[in-house]
Amino acid sequence: MKPRDFALLMLICLVWASNNVLSKVLVSHWHVPPLFYTSLRFGIVALCTLPWLRPMPRPAWRIIMIGLLMGGGNFALMFIALYWVSASEAAIVVQTSVPMTTMLSIVMLGERIRWRRTLGITLALGGVLIVMYQPGFTISLGMLLLLAAAFCGSLGAVMMKQMDQIAPLQFQAWVALTGVLAITPLSLAFEPHALASTMAAGWPALIAVLYSALVTSIFAHTAYYFLIARYEANLLAALTLVTPLITLALGSLLIDDPITAKMIFGTAITLTGVLIIALRSGRAPVAQVEEHS
Repeated sequence: MKPRDFALLMLICLVWASNNVLSKVLVSHWHVPPLFYTSLRFGIVALCTLPWLRPMPRPAWRIIMIGLLMGGGNFALMFIALYWVSASEAAIVVQTSVPMTTMLSIVMLGERIRWRRTLGITLALGGVLIVMYQPGFTISLGMLLLLAAAFCGSLGAVMMKQMDQIAPLQFQAWVALTGVLAITPLSLAFEPHALASTMAAGWPALIAVLYSALVTSIFAHTAYYFLIARYEANLLAALTLVTPLITLALGSLLIDDPITAKMIFGTAITLTGVLIIALRSGRAPVAQVEEHS
């Protein structure tokens, strides 16, 4: 990989990691309602990618379902989970999207896996269980929501494989549109004071939402697709494993996220498993682009 492209990939990982921490600050520290945050982010992305909505991908029902899963389901559940979990924990647990995508591909696409990828799945899930473990075998609601978010993203990724190839900005346009149409009514129903809460957070919250939409969704994701066109997807998938590591560092440095021995041990096992899966895959799952942020 050319040094310039490697630097771009590391910048993308830094953007994804910083957005993980920023989302935690928005939802948990500044009390921006998560559904409203999701709706705002998708609304901005939808406006910016409006010209790419046409022509509509076919079949229409499938792209709408993918948008609901990878947009509304994935992001909304993840942002709600940030009420209860740290940005570092979220970055680790959502790595389950990689083994989930692999397992769903076996069931829905008839793909086969050998012992190395089976080992990778086992290690990835085992590491996440270590991170999630609490004394008394209790698992928080936030962790369960993160697993649900990862599953939504993984299911959407597998359904994406069943469609003809879609241009990155067209894909983002439809994910954003379906996401905002699905999430906005829920925010209006369950977050009646969302606008007031967001306004109380002031200009920093607005700047953070713009960063999440413009820099993370539009710049970072589009740049990642650009690199996929130039390099092997499994190489990129392996290199992007630095994202949860950067999230751990930024979370500890900026918002005092705790880093325990259990988290370090579980993270090492999880990333080892994900690396094995990535290196045995011919293409990177679409969900991996979305799940980082």
